[in-house]
Amino acid sequence: MTYLIPFACYGCHLHGEESGSVDPAHNVPGTPILEPNSVRAAWEEQGMDQPPYYLDRIRRETVLEAIRGVCGHRGWSLLAAYVRSNHVHTVVEAEIAPERVMNDFKAYASRRLNRMGLDGPNRKRWARHGSTRWLWKPQHIAAAVQYVLAEQSDAMSVFESHDLS
Repeated sequence: MTYLIPFACYGCHLHGEESGSVDPAHNVPGTPILEPNSVRAAWEEQGMDQPPYYLDRIRRETVLEAIRGVCGHRGWSLLAAYVRSNHVHTVVEAEIAPERVMNDFKAYASRRLNRMGLDGPNRKRWARHGSTRWLWKPQHIAAAVQYVLAEQSDAMSVFESHDLS
């Protein structure tokens, strides 16, 4: 199976913010994102016990290396990845549930960042979940790769597989 798996850094994409977001009731293709709601965004921000986590250049490159490493280790095919300052987008082929893939991406990236010693040992880096979209048809895969690679703003840390068919 092929999946589009985006996930956010801790505290960087709160429900109710102007940029929009999805929750379990709004994570179905074709459904609208959540409307801005300053009360909900403020409530979520008050529940945070650490400041938002942002990825500078060295952290972005480290996260990208970790994602590529776990894909190699697990035998998954990484088709595209884009690591931004506050979130990550991936398109990956794997024979397991997408939630496991996302959790492994976060775990491997956190371990690698921990070894660098740039953050405190109890630093929260990732939002609790993310989005896991199954890509059923070749045109869906192509559209997801296009979105990840070309429809973001200025390039940060990007990977594109040259094995795309």
